[in-house]
Amino acid sequence: MSQIVVIASRNPVKIEAVRQAFEACFPARNFRFEGVQVPSGVSDQPMTDEETRRGARQRAESARAEMPQADFWVGLEGGLETDGQDLRAFAWMVVASANNRGEARTACFPLPPQVAALVREGRELGEADDIVFGQTNSKQQGGAVGLLTQGRISRTTYYREALILALIPFLQTELY
Repeated sequence: MSQIVVIASRNPVKIEAVRQAFEACFPARNFRFEGVQVPSGVSDQPMTDEETRRGARQRAESARAEMPQADFWVGLEGGLETDGQDLRAFAWMVVASANNRGEARTACFPLPPQVAALVREGRELGEADDIVFGQTNSKQQGGAVGLLTQGRISRTTYYREALILALIPFLQTELY
Protein backbone atom coordinates (compact mmCIF):
# COMPACT_ATOMS: atom_id res chain seq x y z
CA MET A 1 0.00 0.00 0.00
CA SER A 2 1.32 3.42 -0.94
CA GLN A 3 1.72 6.28 1.46
CA ILE A 4 0.33 9.57 0.16
CA VAL A 5 2.60 12.60 0.04
CA VAL A 6 0.84 15.86 -0.75
CA ILE A 7 2.99 18.67 -2.11
CA ALA A 8 1.60 22.18 -1.73
CA SER A 9 2.39 23.01 -5.35
CA ARG A 10 1.66 21.83 -8.85
CA ASN A 11 5.09 22.94 -10.05
CA PRO A 12 6.68 19.82 -11.60
CA VAL A 13 10.14 20.82 -10.34
CA LYS A 14 8.94 20.88 -6.73
CA ILE A 15 7.00 17.63 -7.08
CA GLU A 16 10.04 15.91 -8.57
CA ALA A 17 12.32 17.20 -5.80
CA VAL A 18 9.94 15.83 -3.16
CA ARG A 19 9.71 12.49 -4.98
CA GLN A 20 13.49 12.18 -5.18
CA ALA A 21 13.98 13.10 -1.52
CA PHE A 22 11.37 10.66 -0.21
CA GLU A 23 12.59 7.82 -2.41
CA ALA A 24 16.21 8.47 -1.37
CA CYS A 25 15.31 8.45 2.32
CA PHE A 26 12.81 5.58 2.27
CA PRO A 27 13.74 3.27 -0.63
CA ALA A 28 11.71 0.34 0.72
CA ARG A 29 8.45 2.29 0.92
CA ASN A 30 5.91 2.98 -1.80
CA PHE A 31 4.64 6.52 -2.20
CA ARG A 32 2.04 8.31 -4.26
CA PHE A 33 2.82 12.00 -4.81
CA GLU A 34 0.08 14.54 -5.39
CA GLY A 35 0.41 18.24 -5.99
CA VAL A 36 -2.28 20.64 -4.82
CA GLN A 37 -2.58 24.36 -5.41
CA VAL A 38 -2.95 26.08 -2.03
CA PRO A 39 -2.21 29.59 -0.80
CA SER A 40 0.98 30.37 1.09
CA GLY A 41 -0.55 33.17 3.13
CA VAL A 42 2.49 35.35 2.40
CA SER A 43 3.37 37.71 -0.43
CA ASP A 44 3.98 36.31 -3.92
CA GLN A 45 7.67 37.10 -3.47
CA PRO A 46 8.63 36.71 0.20
CA MET A 47 11.42 39.14 1.07
CA THR A 48 12.61 37.88 4.46
CA ASP A 49 13.71 34.60 5.97
CA GLU A 50 10.84 34.70 8.46
CA GLU A 51 8.17 35.37 5.81
CA THR A 52 9.54 32.60 3.60
CA ARG A 53 9.58 30.06 6.44
CA ARG A 54 6.05 31.07 7.41
CA GLY A 55 4.96 30.55 3.79
CA ALA A 56 6.39 27.02 3.71
CA ARG A 57 4.72 26.18 7.02
CA GLN A 58 1.38 27.59 5.90
CA ARG A 59 1.58 25.75 2.58
CA ALA A 60 2.12 22.44 4.42
CA GLU A 61 -0.84 23.20 6.71
CA SER A 62 -3.02 24.21 3.76
CA ALA A 63 -2.12 20.96 1.99
CA ARG A 64 -3.11 19.09 5.15
CA ALA A 65 -6.46 20.87 5.22
CA GLU A 66 -6.97 20.09 1.52
CA MET A 67 -6.11 16.36 1.85
CA PRO A 68 -6.27 15.37 5.55
CA GLN A 69 -6.18 11.63 4.70
CA ALA A 70 -2.58 11.86 3.40
CA ASP A 71 0.44 10.57 5.30
CA PHE A 72 2.73 13.55 4.64
CA TRP A 73 2.27 17.18 3.65
CA VAL A 74 5.09 19.21 2.15
CA GLY A 75 5.40 22.97 1.81
CA LEU A 76 8.18 24.62 -0.20
CA GLU A 77 8.62 28.37 -0.36
CA GLY A 78 11.28 30.32 -2.19
CA GLY A 79 12.31 33.66 -0.78
CA LEU A 80 14.81 36.48 -0.85
CA GLU A 81 16.68 38.46 1.75
CA THR A 82 18.74 41.60 1.63
CA ASP A 83 22.37 41.37 2.68
CA GLY A 84 23.83 44.85 2.45
CA GLN A 85 23.40 45.82 -1.20
CA ASP A 86 23.00 42.18 -2.29
CA LEU A 87 19.81 40.24 -2.68
CA ARG A 88 20.14 36.55 -1.87
CA ALA A 89 17.81 33.70 -2.86
CA PHE A 90 16.96 30.61 -0.81
CA ALA A 91 13.98 28.38 0.02
CA TRP A 92 12.40 26.76 3.07
CA MET A 93 11.11 23.17 3.12
CA VAL A 94 8.56 21.86 5.62
CA VAL A 95 7.58 18.18 5.84
CA ALA A 96 4.75 17.28 8.21
CA SER A 97 2.99 14.09 9.23
CA ALA A 98 0.26 13.48 11.79
CA ASN A 99 2.80 13.45 14.63
CA ASN A 100 6.08 14.87 13.34
CA ARG A 101 7.53 17.79 11.43
CA GLY A 102 10.88 18.63 9.88
CA GLU A 103 12.12 21.90 8.43
CA ALA A 104 15.24 22.90 6.53
CA ARG A 105 16.49 25.81 4.49
CA THR A 106 18.50 25.61 1.30
CA ALA A 107 21.82 27.32 0.85
CA CYS A 108 21.50 30.91 -0.29
CA PHE A 109 23.12 32.55 -3.29
CA PRO A 110 23.48 36.13 -4.55
CA LEU A 111 21.38 37.41 -7.40
CA PRO A 112 22.96 39.46 -10.20
CA PRO A 113 22.31 43.22 -9.91
CA GLN A 114 20.01 43.21 -12.98
CA VAL A 115 17.78 40.51 -11.49
CA ALA A 116 17.83 42.15 -8.05
CA ALA A 117 16.80 45.50 -9.55
CA LEU A 118 13.76 43.94 -11.26
CA VAL A 119 12.74 42.19 -8.03
CA ARG A 120 13.07 45.46 -6.11
CA GLU A 121 10.75 47.02 -8.72
CA GLY A 122 8.11 44.47 -7.71
CA ARG A 123 8.62 41.50 -10.02
CA GLU A 124 8.80 37.93 -8.78
CA LEU A 125 12.19 36.25 -9.07
CA GLY A 126 11.06 33.87 -11.82
CA GLU A 127 9.76 36.74 -13.93
CA ALA A 128 12.95 38.74 -13.37
CA ASP A 129 15.05 35.71 -14.38
CA ASP A 130 13.01 35.24 -17.54
CA ILE A 131 13.59 38.87 -18.53
CA VAL A 132 17.34 38.93 -17.82
CA PHE A 133 18.10 35.49 -19.26
CA GLY A 134 15.61 35.59 -22.14
CA GLN A 135 13.75 32.52 -20.83
CA THR A 136 10.11 31.51 -20.51
CA ASN A 137 8.74 30.00 -17.29
CA SER A 138 12.20 29.29 -15.88
CA LYS A 139 10.77 28.68 -12.40
CA GLN A 140 9.27 25.42 -13.66
CA GLN A 141 12.62 24.43 -15.09
CA GLY A 142 16.08 25.15 -13.66
CA GLY A 143 15.08 28.31 -11.83
CA ALA A 144 17.53 31.03 -10.82
CA VAL A 145 19.98 28.50 -9.39
CA GLY A 146 20.05 26.57 -12.66
CA LEU A 147 20.48 29.68 -14.77
CA LEU A 148 23.22 31.12 -12.57
CA THR A 149 25.18 27.86 -12.25
CA GLN A 150 24.81 27.16 -15.97
CA GLY A 151 22.88 24.00 -15.15
CA ARG A 152 25.43 22.62 -12.69
CA ILE A 153 22.80 22.74 -9.94
CA SER A 154 19.20 22.27 -11.00
CA ARG A 155 16.31 23.65 -9.02
CA THR A 156 15.21 20.06 -8.41
CA THR A 157 18.60 19.09 -6.94
CA TYR A 158 18.80 22.32 -4.95
CA TYR A 159 15.42 21.58 -3.31
CA ARG A 160 16.05 17.83 -3.01
CA GLU A 161 19.02 18.24 -0.68
CA ALA A 162 17.12 20.57 1.67
CA LEU A 163 14.12 18.23 1.61
CA ILE A 164 16.36 15.36 2.72
CA LEU A 165 17.49 17.55 5.61
CA ALA A 166 13.85 18.30 6.46
CA LEU A 167 13.24 14.53 6.57
CA ILE A 168 15.84 13.97 9.32
CA PRO A 169 13.18 13.78 12.09
CA PHE A 170 11.48 11.03 10.07
CA LEU A 171 14.75 9.16 9.54
CA GLN A 172 15.78 9.49 13.19
CA THR A 173 12.41 9.19 14.94
CA GLU A 174 13.98 7.98 18.18
CA LEU A 175 15.88 11.29 18.46
CA TYR A 176 13.00 13.59 17.58
